[in-house]
Amino acid sequence: MEMNTILLIIGFVLIAPFAGGLLAGIDRIITARMQARKGPPLFQPFYDVGKLWQKQRIGVNNFQTFYVTGFLLFVIVSGCIFFAGGDLLICVFALTLAGVFLVMGGYSANSPYSNIGSERELLQMMSYEPMLLIAIMGMYLVTKSFNVSNIIASPVLLVKYLPGIFIGYLFILTIKLRKSPFDLSTSHHGHQELVKGITTEFAGKELAFIEIAHWYENILLLGIVYLFFGSNPLLALAVTAAAYLLEIMIDNAYARLTWHFTLKSSWFIAGTLGIVNLVIVYLYSFCK
Repeated sequence: MEMNTILLIIGFVLIAPFAGGLLAGIDRIITARMQARKGPPLFQPFYDVGKLWQKQRIGVNNFQTFYVTGFLLFVIVSGCIFFAGGDLLICVFALTLAGVFLVMGGYSANSPYSNIGSERELLQMMSYEPMLLIAIMGMYLVTKSFNVSNIIASPVLLVKYLPGIFIGYLFILTIKLRKSPFDLSTSHHGHQELVKGITTEFAGKELAFIEIAHWYENILLLGIVYLFFGSNPLLALAVTAAAYLLEIMIDNAYARLTWHFTLKSSWFIAGTLGIVNLVIVYLYSFCK
């Protein structure tokens, strides 16, 4: 393994949680301003995780720690693969495996809220996975590589060839970031019917692990947005920031929708924008 790759992996492991926590703080401040509130300080997410870390562990069973640790580790592994310039397909598979660990952790607790949250998490995975794989396939058709390093080094502005896939990815990004109207499994509003859904029975360090894993995951997901504009770094950074701001606005503008609508709409977007865009790119490359 090259020294640059090792440094990129170390950089992601150390910097991503800090960047993800800052994004969470910015998210909460913007949300508060949109709701005419003052809101918490920027570093409130770090304070919350610190308080969770200091709490006494009261686990429902001995499997929870194992599953949550697996969730965190595989999220980190997927991010390391991405930022080290590795295979994007393997990166997404590792991220999917991380989600499976979270689901198993939710199912391990004998709680109706946790079990329903786990079922909805599986439905969300069924909703976003097709579009996520289509996005990877589209990048491969344009750059002829699954490696992030080759995709980012491509002189082609991917969004010019993949506009439908980019819009589809933004759609499922709302699900992956756990924003309304698709925050089905882990409601971030405690008064709603799921309480906290899949994370209801988690507390202390286990809940802190889940929060930190989400910080890592958010950075990875925004990194994929960056890939669509990677040949122009300044434009890529601007669009990535705008995409996250758009997700915050959507989160505050819509109430939660049903899992039926989530599944059907995601597959409709993947089937129309995603597959049609893939076919057009394939025919264009074939004709050349």
